Amino acid sequence: MTASPTACLLVIGNEVLSGRTRDANLQYLATRLGEIGIPLREARVIPDVPETIIATVNECRAKFTHVFTTGGIGPTHDDITSECVARAFGVPWEVHEETRAIMAADYARRSPPVELNAARLRMATLPRGAVPIRCTETTAPGFSMANVHVMAGVPRIMRSMFEALAPTLEGGAPILSRSVHADFVYEGQIADGLSAIQAEYPALDLGSYPYYRRRPDGGMGGGVALVAKGTDPTAVAAAAQAMYALLARFGEAAEGEPAPE
Repeated sequence: MTASPTACLLVIGNEVLSGRTRDANLQYLATRLGEIGIPLREARVIPDVPETIIATVNECRAKFTHVFTTGGIGPTHDDITSECVARAFGVPWEVHEETRAIMAADYARRSPPVELNAARLRMATLPRGAVPIRCTETTAPGFSMANVHVMAGVPRIMRSMFEALAPTLEGGAPILSRSVHADFVYEGQIADGLSAIQAEYPALDLGSYPYYRRRPDGGMGGGVALVAKGTDPTAVAAAAQAMYALLARFGEAAEGEPAPE
């Protein structure tokens, strides 16, 4: 178990920055990494620009225990993540023969058979020394290069790749979370009290999240959800109890997250 592992996510793709594609991977990765004790400390969205990808990968791999990337490992001209990671590590970008054979066999079994053409062969081309991340959704792999883990941007495939990778990751203590909420209670009412609870539990991450939703009677109303996160279950439980009591001073408090609208 690593004492204090950390993670960074690099979302790579012009389509995300332009608004054409909505990133659907951040929440999943942040949640799963927290469960295995590798808190996500930073996330960046960067373009399909080689110099930017190379510089960002090198900066982040020196700063964090793990760097995860999503996007840019498909067969088209703008899928340049893999070759940029090779350049970041200063190694050749070359056909990975085992992967080429696996993909060729997969394509040959299809009906009708699919050609492993030059475009598709890009997905079998990896930095020298990379360890493929093989998953159940596709024979075109992601890969790990030291502490950099390169995965697909398509959420279904990314999740499959991450779940294949997860057992190999050395994590720390799982991040625990407890939440409480109250309708018709607002941040301005509880800010001072929440600050006092945070001061009492400095090792925890306490958050306040206002919401606005439809009430059971059909009207609309707001409220606030308070969340305590940390690795010490006793401290998390005690902080949640204190936050519950704080909300109960101003309204009807409840455990858990508010129901969706």
